[in-house]
Amino acid sequence: MPITAFGANTELSRCFSGLIRPPSDQNPTPIQRSTRINCAFDRVFNGSRPLRQSTRNHRRRVLSASTKNSANESESLTYKEAGVDIDAGSELVRRIAKMAPGIGGFGGLFPLGDSYLVAGTDGVGTKLKLAFDTGIHETIGIDLVAMSVNDIITSGAKPLFFLDYFATSHLDVDLAEKVIKGIVDGCQQSDCALLGGETAEMPDFYEDGEYDLSGFAVGIVKKDSVIDGRDIAAGDVLIGLPSSGVHSNGFSLVRRVLTRSGLSLEHKLPGEDVTLGEALMAPTVIYVKQVLDLISKGGIKGIAHITGGGFTDNIPRVFPKGLGAVIHNNSWEVPSVFKWIQEAGRIEDAEMRRTFNMGIGMVLVVSKGASYRILESGNGAYKAYRIGEVVSGEGVSYH
Repeated sequence: MPITAFGANTELSRCFSGLIRPPSDQNPTPIQRSTRINCAFDRVFNGSRPLRQSTRNHRRRVLSASTKNSANESESLTYKEAGVDIDAGSELVRRIAKMAPGIGGFGGLFPLGDSYLVAGTDGVGTKLKLAFDTGIHETIGIDLVAMSVNDIITSGAKPLFFLDYFATSHLDVDLAEKVIKGIVDGCQQSDCALLGGETAEMPDFYEDGEYDLSGFAVGIVKKDSVIDGRDIAAGDVLIGLPSSGVHSNGFSLVRRVLTRSGLSLEHKLPGEDVTLGEALMAPTVIYVKQVLDLISKGGIKGIAHITGGGFTDNIPRVFPKGLGAVIHNNSWEVPSVFKWIQEAGRIEDAEMRRTFNMGIGMVLVVSKGASYRILESGNGAYKAYRIGEVVSGEGVSYH
């Protein structure tokens, strides 16, 4: 049976297709959780044994490395100096592609009758460090859901269900409840079911009061409705949907900038009436309902979720070979938090564009006709910006 698979962005997400057991006739029991106490086992909802494709160490990886503290304060900070090497991540994906051909997009597609199941997995990276420092745990679960469901809607899929993994050294029930509530909120915003989760209690594995999160989303799309970018042509329009801020990528660099600035998370964001902690912890926008509504009206040829790699690496992933993008500077409102990050970290424009979303969390590649309709409707219920065009050539340029 043919398998279609997309996956592996510059954040090292990897989406594989594999054979799975067909579901049983039983309805899944909603929101079951199991707790691991220094041991490993998987939860099953339908009574069938899941295919074990990974162990704890095979999750999405966010590369971290120790960094030198002797950097000159006048030097420009980079993501690599902060411990995350995007190029190394791309090289790992290239090697994995030799072993599991067919990766490279935002979600993995598995054929099921006249449809595809679309799956994605993600975490929230070192944004968790800020959650620990600020004590803001109620919204980190929204981030977790957003990072997976926003990936799978790029194929046009409607999210069906979500599963989470919560790991800690010592289970603080009150704290965990706050985190799970955020996950529930994220699922409600995505109109999908929280089908289950796993709580892993592993003494001595994490610092006291700290935890790790990962999540997994599955959606569905008709085969004749998949959005795969194949019809994109020069002259098509790039429409940007605004982000709420940094979302859930680039926080290793953010934390370096914060250290260099000498400010604390309790200080006000310059020019704004919120603290740095509040601005940085703003939950990731969940685009599911908005994007699926726009898809239903036609004219959308490709969708890019702007995560690690920014515009520079993510937009070209949806283009056929031989096509690139021109982005118009100043065509949308860049949130103040990015201006502060760039100034405080003395970060070059190119580095900002390859690390952060810069205020645009999702990019739609649309026909000119569809662009007029989307931009006109964007004056009402939501904002949308014309940020550029598709051109002959490759890569992303900024003008």
